[in-house]
Amino acid sequence: MHLSTHNPLPCRSLLALAICLACTQALAAQPASGTASSQVQNTHSFNIARQPLANALDQLSVQSGLQIAYSADLAQGLESPGVSGQMSATQALARLLAGTALGYEPNGANGVMLVRQPQAEGSMDLGASQIISNQLGTVTEGSGSYTPGTIATATRLVLSPRQTPQSITVITRQHMEDFGLNNVDDVMRHTPGITVSAYDTDRTNYYARGFSVNNFQYDGIPSTVRNVAYSAGNTLSDMAIYDRVEVLKGAPGLLTGAGSLGATINLVRKKPTADFQGHATLGVGSWDNYRNELDVSGPLTETGNVRGRAVAAYQDKKSFLDHYSRKTSTYYGILEFDLSPDTLLTVGGDYQDNIPKGSSWSGTFPLINAQGGHNSMSRSYNNGTTWSGWEQYTRTAFAMLEHDLGDGWVTKLQLDHKINSYHAELGSIQFDEPQTDGTAKINAQKYTGDTTSDSADLYASGPFNLFGREHELVIGGSIGTSRWTGKGYWSPDFPGANGNVVDFYNWNGKIERPIWGAPAQRTDDTVRQTGTYMTTRLNLTDELKLLLGGRVVNYHLTGLTPSYKETGRFVPYVGATYDLNHYFTAYASYTDIFMPQESWNKDRNSRLLEPDEGQNYELGLKGEFLDGRLNSSLAYFEVHETNRSVPDDAYNNQTPTPDNYAFKGAKAVTKGYELEVSGELSPGWQVQAGYTHKIVRDDDGQKISTFEPEDQVNLYTSYKLKGELDKLTVGGGLRWQSRGWNSLYNSPLQRNEEISQDAYWLVDLMTRYQISKNLSATLNVNNIFDKSYYTNVGFYNSAAYGEPRNFMLSTRWDF
Repeated sequence: MHLSTHNPLPCRSLLALAICLACTQALAAQPASGTASSQVQNTHSFNIARQPLANALDQLSVQSGLQIAYSADLAQGLESPGVSGQMSATQALARLLAGTALGYEPNGANGVMLVRQPQAEGSMDLGASQIISNQLGTVTEGSGSYTPGTIATATRLVLSPRQTPQSITVITRQHMEDFGLNNVDDVMRHTPGITVSAYDTDRTNYYARGFSVNNFQYDGIPSTVRNVAYSAGNTLSDMAIYDRVEVLKGAPGLLTGAGSLGATINLVRKKPTADFQGHATLGVGSWDNYRNELDVSGPLTETGNVRGRAVAAYQDKKSFLDHYSRKTSTYYGILEFDLSPDTLLTVGGDYQDNIPKGSSWSGTFPLINAQGGHNSMSRSYNNGTTWSGWEQYTRTAFAMLEHDLGDGWVTKLQLDHKINSYHAELGSIQFDEPQTDGTAKINAQKYTGDTTSDSADLYASGPFNLFGREHELVIGGSIGTSRWTGKGYWSPDFPGANGNVVDFYNWNGKIERPIWGAPAQRTDDTVRQTGTYMTTRLNLTDELKLLLGGRVVNYHLTGLTPSYKETGRFVPYVGATYDLNHYFTAYASYTDIFMPQESWNKDRNSRLLEPDEGQNYELGLKGEFLDGRLNSSLAYFEVHETNRSVPDDAYNNQTPTPDNYAFKGAKAVTKGYELEVSGELSPGWQVQAGYTHKIVRDDDGQKISTFEPEDQVNLYTSYKLKGELDKLTVGGGLRWQSRGWNSLYNSPLQRNEEISQDAYWLVDLMTRYQISKNLSATLNVNNIFDKSYYTNVGFYNSAAYGEPRNFMLSTRWDF
């Protein structure tokens, strides 16, 4: 049988050139022969939804260990009806292929090769031979769906949403493309249960279940960066290089180790494709917002054993805020090598720059003036100077080596090297301004630094037999280090005649750049974290599955801040699912996590507080309909926190005032429930919706984390019309949140005041027209009713407005 590629040479040459521009090095690899492992004869429990055939084959291989070789063009454009139940791997494969005019024939002791059913004379010409194996879950690109096939963020086990005993929201590639979600901030605003709060123009914080979200993963590898929400560039990541974003709600200690309590954000990168494909986009939007993107992918050799992908994106945008703009550059390259039929090597890297001008700092205007009154500024008011800018950069190199051990067992090694750096020269109007004469002072500071982090994770997963049933096991270990070095400059010299005094009400951002003196602050912190983990999924009955796991964590923080060390800390994981019928599964889970305190969280004796700890209890009901094309979940959750850092007022308010400002550990409990639905309601009609209710109280029963609303609604949907209008897709979305508030201290009046944001709706619309087979145009209109609202109230007694009505028109050429 002759193996050849069906892609023309010019396409491969174009892709090779693009890959060389994105990756400086590439390893050459040739197919190697190997001995196939023995055929797995055991039956397996399958639950594979109706979906594109390539994705269904992916899940079958992961769940059974069967190696499936096939021509890339064989699966192109085909849909599998899915399969559910207990059966052998080949029986399941036959059901997946039903209606596709494809069959299979043996290919070694533990493999098959897909073939077309017998046809007329002529030899069969196969394209690139491809082994399906993806331990990160199902690729969503090209699925057209708002719901995932499988995910692995919670436990490393590759499971469907219904099989996972925790709340997980996935924003798929299709959802991002429909609504023009170009960065993490955009994605989080579409994620049910997440509150997006802007510190200022270039820094954002996310909240879930009453807690700040600082846990980021990339292809499932946790970031060890401690200053994620501060200036690490994570929240500005461009979505051009990612297939999907998975948000795991609750305490994610099993795979994270030390981290925050609310949620984990896992960004899963795009992968090379077996066929040559690509697209180019051009977009223009409100406030001179220009964006272009190029994405090229496909095989780089005749046999297709080397595949690559290159992505480049550039955005130059101004803002509804006066004198603010930002330029963003993103480059990404990835290569896959089939070292043998059982071994896959992946290498890649990305490069992202975010360069703003006129950055606001601490909101966009101060809330309280020198007389204790409240400022009411226009949405365009920007407290920053024209030279103010919080520049952030990210450089990443990564590698993955995956090997099939046979009998369904796979081992995987992942390596990640990342540099997050920032250069911030900042100046803005802050604190209690303006004065009675209308003047205000510019507060200016400069910060520079970077965090260099290295991570490695090695694990093996596969089935095992016990008491006559087949079960699943993951066992692995990880190591991560990160070093944050930085400097802070706090005493600038303003050279102008008026120094740093400006006209508050006629402020245009123009003031001379100050002369920075010697650094007043130095940061040099190193975090080292190692861990071993294990997860098993025990199939106790056909309906009842028990998930048990745990992680042993060693954590060490050293540097200029107080040292902290944790050795042999055990983080447990317990979950159970019970299939009530063909559609519904009940589940329950318990997870926990801990996070060492920041350096300033010291008690009245100047000792660092004990780690912040949290336990997440969750039970709920998950549904799967239309052969997996529609998923739903209903969850009740509680998060119990100890050692939450709060001011020690009894000490701080003494007279005379103590020299040190003290904190103390407190308890808090979040209770709430959430409902989510994602996927296809009917052919061509996609939806992602969620409702979340939660209340956070301290150990005195008082509500805390109150700017995070108690109730939130997210609904986004798109529909591809039929018949003569089948070139048109229409959609829209809405977000609603209940009232949120913060208690601020009014220094001029020497009293606490409550500043609130009333409940509000935001409505977005989208439409796409398929001009030709390859060319389409999409129009997105956000906040169509031009609602005025705050996206933050209270950060250093400041406020920041959300975006007014805006639009983006994008054209896309697929080739």
